[in-house]
Amino acid sequence: MSRRDSMLREMGIAPLWRDRASPPPQAGPDIRACEQAPVEPPAAAPVRADSAPLRPVAPVVTTVAAPPATVSVEGLGWDELEERIRACQACRLSERRTQAVPGVGDREADWLFVGEGPGAEEDARGEPFVGQAGKLLDAMLASLGLARGQNVYIANAVKCRPPGNRTPEADEIATCHPYLDRQIELIRPRIIVALGRPAAQTLLGGEIKIAAARGHLFERKGVPVVVTYHPAYLLRNPQDKAKAWEDLCFARASVV
Repeated sequence: MSRRDSMLREMGIAPLWRDRASPPPQAGPDIRACEQAPVEPPAAAPVRADSAPLRPVAPVVTTVAAPPATVSVEGLGWDELEERIRACQACRLSERRTQAVPGVGDREADWLFVGEGPGAEEDARGEPFVGQAGKLLDAMLASLGLARGQNVYIANAVKCRPPGNRTPEADEIATCHPYLDRQIELIRPRIIVALGRPAAQTLLGGEIKIAAARGHLFERKGVPVVVTYHPAYLLRNPQDKAKAWEDLCFARASVV
């Protein structure tokens, strides 16, 4: 069994077959596993999520007003940005954290994966996605021919652990958003994958229903955004791993 197949099995979506009568797939940049996936993602026009109002196919996104940001990061480079994140006390999440978790990976990556926020292990180690959900994310990356730190950057909507691993509040996300926004500006990714509802809402600026948003290609300041389930959700709901695999293949097909 190949390493790729073992990773797909770890995701709980193997075996996968490709019709022998179908033409051989063309290799894409850095990614190979979707060549075997029997997935035909639905076509969808890009949906802007920058200065213009969102205009998706309803009921994917409902725009909401967010509290004004209070953090200024304009012009900061990577080192200054991470130093600012680690020292940040702009919201109540800083009061009970062990440390802030800026992100990890290739600072010039084509792929940016955005989650919700650090958990207990991430708070202790200072790196996102290092627990069981992180292991599943690594398997998801490997199924695409990617690896943590290699053409991939991993970040979160908020940089400090919410107490009890609760969902971040809207004002906490709004306060922390300039950090993520600056990271995106510095990375200039070719595609962003939103892992879970809070990440999707942060990136797209509206209320999101994952089931409705899947299969739609959004756009945030010129960068394609694909929405899928958070790995922690998939651990609790393994029956949806196949849907996540479809989303990854859709993301791969959307890389331009």
